[in-house]
Amino acid sequence: MKKKFTLEIVNPCSENFDKMIPNSHGSFCNSCMKNVIDLSKKTNSEVAKFISENKDAAICARLKTTQLEEEFHYNEASKSINLKYAAIAASVLLVSNLSAQEKEPIKTEISCTKPNTYKVGKIAYNQTRNDEVSIIIKGKLLEAKTNKPFNKETYHNLMIAFTGSQNPIKVNPKTGEFSIEAKVLKNDKTIMVTISSNDYYLSKEIAFDVNSIKNNVLMKNIIIGSEELNRVYIAGGLGINYTR
Repeated sequence: MKKKFTLEIVNPCSENFDKMIPNSHGSFCNSCMKNVIDLSKKTNSEVAKFISENKDAAICARLKTTQLEEEFHYNEASKSINLKYAAIAASVLLVSNLSAQEKEPIKTEISCTKPNTYKVGKIAYNQTRNDEVSIIIKGKLLEAKTNKPFNKETYHNLMIAFTGSQNPIKVNPKTGEFSIEAKVLKNDKTIMVTISSNDYYLSKEIAFDVNSIKNNVLMKNIIIGSEELNRVYIAGGLGINYTR
């Protein structure tokens, strides 16, 4: 039977997710002595699966505000839930609105037996074209109004990442400079930049031109208005509203 539900938040919590200790199950909070699971990076179906498997447990998790606006679906094999609302006592770290909507990638796998083909003489083959380019993106992260680096007292531990970069890297707090490896497609017209700190978060598309790459280096200053950065809020009391 397919179940549908939405999430809601009650009872704010004031713990800082970035100061928690990462482990194999999430990040450990010394204040409440529990593991906090980061659900903000999971797809809708992954969140639904996690909630369905742990709906009767005390969960501590990290969410995006956009996930509170989503309707989640999961299939329940045998159990029938008659409650319209099931409250879970949870501490939830809530990340403010992101511009990009998460979608679960569709995985397709085709398996077939490779035929035994024998040929004497020249072998002709078509080489698969690879439009992906490995580059280094260098530049400065600047505040739009001042054209200077963000105030390091307000924006602690600023990090930046781009489409195709494996991990975010730290921005120089004094100069705003960064240098990061990334993989881009030649025909892309935009790339996604993600900026985060202890208390703020932003993900947005910026213009990209492959012709601007020189010797595998793209020089690109990222100029962002401080009002664009979304504040990271901390919340708690994760509620599940089941719908028909």
